[in-house]
Amino acid sequence: METRQTLDKALKDAMRSNDDMRKQSVRMVISAIKLAEVEKGTKLDDAAILAIVQKEIKSRHEAIQDAQKANRADLEERLNAEAAFLETFLPKQLSAEELAEYAQQAIQETGATSPTDMGKVMKAIMPKVQGRAAGDQISAAVRKLLQS
Repeated sequence: METRQTLDKALKDAMRSNDDMRKQSVRMVISAIKLAEVEKGTKLDDAAILAIVQKEIKSRHEAIQDAQKANRADLEERLNAEAAFLETFLPKQLSAEELAEYAQQAIQETGATSPTDMGKVMKAIMPKVQGRAAGDQISAAVRKLLQS
């Protein structure tokens, strides 16, 4: 099932069960998807939708850090629950070892030898791991291998 259909189903389920946290989280993601579709002028593919879901999760993690600084345990708990719920829509995440393996393959494919070739490597690896690892994790793995 496509991610968009899964999100729609999750919204209906949350509405039936009267779960405000899940309902609000899914509505925010669907709203971000619709906004991106309007800006682009076409329907988004599954990879783009997964990127939006990852972006929403990242924003929750940033808000968690802010809540910790403000000593707001209630807000931190709610944001953790939202992030965990949204992560269920992503495919299984890659381990550090699997990500390093993909990075090594991309480095070999592009013939990169130094950190200045990072852009070429990122362009080669992103389509392969899209949705299964965060961008900062990917770039850190590539940078580590290029510097060694």
